[in-house]
Amino acid sequence: MNRSLIKNIGFTVVMIVITVILTGFRYDFFEIAKQIEIYNTLFKEINMGYVDKTDPAKLMEDGVKHMLSELDPYTIYSSEQDVEDAKIYRSGVYVGIGAKMKIIDKKLFVEEPFKGFSVDDAGLKAGDEIIEINGIALSESFQQAEILLNGKKNSSVRITFKRGEKENEVELIRNEQKPKAVPLYQMLEDEIGYIALDRFSRGAAQEVEFALKFLLIDEVKGLILDLRNNPGGLLQEAVEIVNLFVPKNQLIVSTQSNIEQYNTQFITQKQPISEDIPLVVLINERSASASEIVAGALQDLDRAVVVGNRSFGKGLVQQPKPLPYGAQIKITISRYFIPSGRCIQALNYGERSKSGKAQRRQKEDYKAFKTKNGRTVFDGGGIKPDISTNTVERFDIISNLKKENLFFNFVTDYCATNSIGDLESFELDPSVFKAFRTFCFAEDFSLNTNTEKHLKKALDYSEEEDLNNLSASLESVRKSLETEKKLVFNQSEERIMWQLSEEIIKRNFYKEGVYQYSLLKNNAIQKAKSVLKDSQGYYSLLK
Repeated sequence: MNRSLIKNIGFTVVMIVITVILTGFRYDFFEIAKQIEIYNTLFKEINMGYVDKTDPAKLMEDGVKHMLSELDPYTIYSSEQDVEDAKIYRSGVYVGIGAKMKIIDKKLFVEEPFKGFSVDDAGLKAGDEIIEINGIALSESFQQAEILLNGKKNSSVRITFKRGEKENEVELIRNEQKPKAVPLYQMLEDEIGYIALDRFSRGAAQEVEFALKFLLIDEVKGLILDLRNNPGGLLQEAVEIVNLFVPKNQLIVSTQSNIEQYNTQFITQKQPISEDIPLVVLINERSASASEIVAGALQDLDRAVVVGNRSFGKGLVQQPKPLPYGAQIKITISRYFIPSGRCIQALNYGERSKSGKAQRRQKEDYKAFKTKNGRTVFDGGGIKPDISTNTVERFDIISNLKKENLFFNFVTDYCATNSIGDLESFELDPSVFKAFRTFCFAEDFSLNTNTEKHLKKALDYSEEEDLNNLSASLESVRKSLETEKKLVFNQSEERIMWQLSEEIIKRNFYKEGVYQYSLLKNNAIQKAKSVLKDSQGYYSLLK
């Protein structure tokens, strides 16, 4: 038996043993042992007796991923190579040279240079492609990118990058600074303070505390905490941030699981910095996980008015488990519950539609809960704002366009030929939307619907099976779908233009500029200000 086969059989045993542990031996151990034996024998016979040469590692990986597809999308198996690749993918990872990186089609790009760091000082910009590190071409050694970029503090690394058709070489100095979790805080008009938090990285609570104390010195009378587009991060940082505004010994969030050891309560440990300052929390559909815990806890405790759009609804807790040969599995072990008893998870992966799509509970099935002051709030996934600022759209087209890197690629080309002056006067011409629409349709962007996926398969099958009449009918359906996509795209013009504006501003004025622009132009910010200006209305919302 070859080493690869032994490796994969061992991996299978470990996976099923982990399943047994996580399910708390809820199933008959004999049945599990029986299935292990059947699977191992099946896998051995296929790989040793099949008429053509097999790839045991690929067969195993495909089988595992199909098995996990029956669970939730956060329970993920990663091969040894996947684990290494993920180190570059991680959102906000600082790789030693002061930039957030993006991988597109096995090419490494600068996604965001951090202000004042080595990449920024050397003049690299978002959209630049790293093609060589210390003389080693990434086209030949892509997997070594992170290793090559990292190194000892104050050591140098030589980078060759490509901008358009031109190649440039620079020498960068590695350092160990990290980008700020709070990119902007400042005093606005009418004694209203503003703190933007874009990540729950280690030390985020300390940064928020520093900003809050600074604003309190300036005698701030009301505060906006901006958690929009914040995907979450460390749970403990979220608890400590809530603790800045609520008393000691207050339950903030609990995790509930079928396994007793994963049931945990997170309670505030310190006296608050400001228990009385009027507070508005801004969220949107891309505020997730730790952001939802902060917004939801402050809402349940009647400590803040929440403004914006319903949040993402990520209330599942994962824990990574090492596997043999450098592989890893990240398993969902529990759910988050905020003080009122609500679970913030939106989708139920245990209940699926005929097409296999996880189900979101219907409004009529929502359960009512009570806040500290007795206000009625509901579950149903995510945090529903006390004041909504936008209508809910059928498709999250922004997320889909982001996943396909269409904003990133378009803005890279746009910034190569266009410059902007100051933030106050900046406004995109309507022609940019038309150009972007043409660009997206030329790239055949997807709404990520099951209809599109199955139609593409049907077209492929009809062509393979020479069903010409059916192919013509399916082509007609495809054209109707294109018309629908154009309608959705045009209906989302305002949101798309805002996203394009933010991406362009970030290229020119860094992350701080995005928030400063939002302070000038954004409707949610204006609504938050008006809530804080109306003291009587603010307190009536909480009572």
